[in-house]
Formats: sequence, structure tokens, C-alpha cells
Amino acid sequence: MSLRKQTPSDFLKQIIGRPVVVKLNSGVDYRGVLACLDGYMNIALEQTEEYVNGQLKNKYGDAFIRGNNGNSYSFCSCSL
Repeated sequence: MSLRKQTPSDFLKQIIGRPVVVKLNSGVDYRGVLACLDGYMNIALEQTEEYVNGQLKNKYGDAFIRGNNGNSYSFCSCSL
């Protein structure tokens, strides 16, 4: 069995259209469907929900997150 090495770019292309969680440096989480991203890790989300301290605070149709605000990016199998 051969294991194929995957670049970060390959991985990110695979998760477009999938649910993701973006944790900002401020501690706020945004959960939504990844619409697109660029080389600077600027992210566009659809069906976005904003969580503060684990509690839902707001819902947005679309959201744009600048790459320098993100702390970590997680793939999740959660339903939105």
C-alpha cells in the first residue's frame, strides 16, 4: 500500500464546501461552510455562526475573516 503525501494546499482544496471552525486570536469561534480562501488564509464562510465562550451569539449568511485574525483552523464533521 502506497501512502501519498498531501500538501496543505491539496488539503484545503479538498475541504472547500465542508464545515469548518475558525478560532480567532480573540477567542471567538466562527463555524460555517468554507466557501473559499487565498494564500494569505483570508477565508470566506457561508452559513456562519459566531460563538463566544461556547455560546451562539450571532448568525450570518456570509462572513469574511482576514487571515491575520485566525489562530487555528479546524476541519469538523459537525452539522450546521
